[in-house]
Amino acid sequence: MTKMTESFKILAEFVKDMSSETPDIQTYLFVKENIPKYQLNIDITSKVLKNKLIEVNTTLKFEDKEPNEKKSYFEIVYSSVVKINETIKDKKELEKIILCDVQNKIYPNLEKTFINLLDDSGFPGVKIEKKIDFDKLYNEKFN
Repeated sequence: MTKMTESFKILAEFVKDMSSETPDIQTYLFVKENIPKYQLNIDITSKVLKNKLIEVNTTLKFEDKEPNEKKSYFEIVYSSVVKINETIKDKKELEKIILCDVQNKIYPNLEKTFINLLDDSGFPGVKIEKKIDFDKLYNEKFN
C-alpha cells in the first residue's frame, strides 16, 4: 500500500448534469444584450459513499436575478468522487477539504466546461468575472 500523503485524492470527475435553456429567438437576442448582468451562483453538496469515498457535487448556475420575462438559464452539476485519507477524522477538516481543497482543484475544469456551454449555447466570450475564492467562502460560512 502506498501511503497517501495528501489529505484527499480525486478519483473521478465528470459532468453529471448540464442544462442550457433559451426558449426562443426574442429571448436569445434580449439575453445576448443583458448577459453581462447575469450572476454566477455556486452550491456544493456532498454525500458519503462507502470506503471513505465522498461524492461531491458542485453546481454552477448562471442566471438573471432581475425580474425579466425573457431569460436564459444555464446550469452544470459537476461531480467528483473523492477518497479521503484515513487519518482525517475531524469534521471541520473534512468540510474544509470538500468546500475548499477539492473545489480549488476541480474549478479550472469546471469553469472551462461552463464557458464552453455558454459558447455552444450562442453566448461566446462571456467572462465569468470573479474567480471564486473558496477559502474565503468557507471562512465566511464557518467563522
